[in-house]
Amino acid sequence: MKVRIAATASDDEAAAIAAALAEHVGSDVEVYVGDGDEPAATREEPTEPEQTADRSAADRSAESLGPTNREALLWEEIEDILEGGPKKYREQLEDGEKLFVRDRLDLWFGGDDGDLLFEDGKFAAFDDWHPRGADTDEETDDRLPADGLITGAAEFEERDVHFMANDYTVKRGSMAAKGVEKFLRMQQRALKTGKPVLYLMDSSGGRIDQQTGFFANREGIGKYYYNHSMLSGRVPQICVLYGPCIAGAAYTPVFADFTVMVEEMSAMAIASPRMVQMVTGEDISMQDLGGPQVHAAESGSADLVARDEEHARELVAQLITYLPDSADEKPPKQEPKPPAASPEGIDAIVPQEPNKGYDMTDVIDRVVDDGTYFELRPDYGEEIITAYARIDGRPVGIVANQPAHRAGAIFPDAAEKAAEFIWKSDAFDIPLLYLCDTPGFMAGSQVEKDGILEQGKKMIYATSSATVPKQTVVVRKAYGAGIYAMGGPAYDPESVIGLPSGEIAIMGPEAAINAVYARKLSEIDDPDERERREQELREEYREDIDVHRMASEVVIDEIVPPSTLREELSARFAFYEGLEKELPDKKHGTIL
Repeated sequence: MKVRIAATASDDEAAAIAAALAEHVGSDVEVYVGDGDEPAATREEPTEPEQTADRSAADRSAESLGPTNREALLWEEIEDILEGGPKKYREQLEDGEKLFVRDRLDLWFGGDDGDLLFEDGKFAAFDDWHPRGADTDEETDDRLPADGLITGAAEFEERDVHFMANDYTVKRGSMAAKGVEKFLRMQQRALKTGKPVLYLMDSSGGRIDQQTGFFANREGIGKYYYNHSMLSGRVPQICVLYGPCIAGAAYTPVFADFTVMVEEMSAMAIASPRMVQMVTGEDISMQDLGGPQVHAAESGSADLVARDEEHARELVAQLITYLPDSADEKPPKQEPKPPAASPEGIDAIVPQEPNKGYDMTDVIDRVVDDGTYFELRPDYGEEIITAYARIDGRPVGIVANQPAHRAGAIFPDAAEKAAEFIWKSDAFDIPLLYLCDTPGFMAGSQVEKDGILEQGKKMIYATSSATVPKQTVVVRKAYGAGIYAMGGPAYDPESVIGLPSGEIAIMGPEAAINAVYARKLSEIDDPDERERREQELREEYREDIDVHRMASEVVIDEIVPPSTLREELSARFAFYEGLEKELPDKKHGTIL
């Protein structure tokens, strides 16, 4: 290839043009300058090695570009931030069982089932503490990396989530202006994305000596709980406690949909033991005031208690499999599995005698897919079971009376527990299965003081307002208002089915005979005759409330052989899947 260029071109320019053309067109090149007869520069078609060796100076210069000292300095600052608070507090963590927050994030998001996608606000409060930003000693308590709060996004068990995590080495995980701003932004972004939120809490509360500017402001700590309220029912909010969370910090776990505490580590209370002693004179430890046992068994504020940090992650990993990312989505399905035990055994488990106890989980094990039973708040209100599980791969929320505890009578704490579970399940579109075997709501002066009517009202309201598909099984006795709270025929279930052991009545035979015939029976002098007549009345009453009578009167939809219960429920949940119900047009109900 011959090329002629302007007479003003230099030999170097001719050589550069020859080299560029030879590489570009892939042939020999001769470059002539002006009217010259001889080429000023020539270049043969390059071979691959020559191409590499003779690249232009511009290419070689580009290759040599890399990070400058400016980026190196930034990496030093980031590494300093990642070290957390003063070393002495890191060492205190290492002496116990608690992980440093960065190690905790690695546990949650660093393995095969997770990935920390990005972090926001690493440099929060940087100018307030870093030697390059302020005149401070890096080993004093003035170190404030990330302002003690880490926020960002991660992949957890193949799900995208927002997260926050307190750094206990920074002022005991206390909250101050920049950290509060990060927390609020994370919540507000969750509202926009419709992705779940994980709160990994380890905070002593607001940073009292720095409260100006973040406590009572419109965009201060108070906004946390406003945002919690807006997120409620929109996306799942799951909180794990890793230390004593006091005052304002204790509201995040109770606002969350699900709260996990860790044994011998977690606590939450409206005030610290020192403050309690100052105000009331009571001398009490943090664990006795608000430890896992208190909130799992007495207040009901803890849904689950973990043995250690690894177990806490495992529990949340199980829990999230039943929950959708947001209220706009359906809960995830999995491959069906056979039950842990054969449904053939159900009939033998349920006694015919209404007052004889048995463990309802033995029935549940024969209905749900093996390995999917996941109970919440197991130590609170034990006479009602609230659990997630799967039937033929579909998630369901189970509300079941537990005859093994207080005969399955509904006490105030159990009613509150069930109401909240029903409400959450409905919010996240998880169908409900009621397994009814209860003598009804408990009576007596103490339960009246404890609010049996108030809590019972909430349970009935939640059942009434739930718009997800509902299936109700009358396993054995369904007495009094218990049948109302447990999704009875009047509460718009898709089906009410009975087992042959079922009974539906205002009250049980013994109580009914005593209420109606006590005077007449007392007039019979012969004890044997009185007992015979009482037994006759009891049998007559039982015929009226028997499940066959209820089916004959079409009060219930069907009586099914117990061995077919799983199959029956699977078919009904599949048939009504995706059913949409509407509530009356109103702003909202008035019952909380």
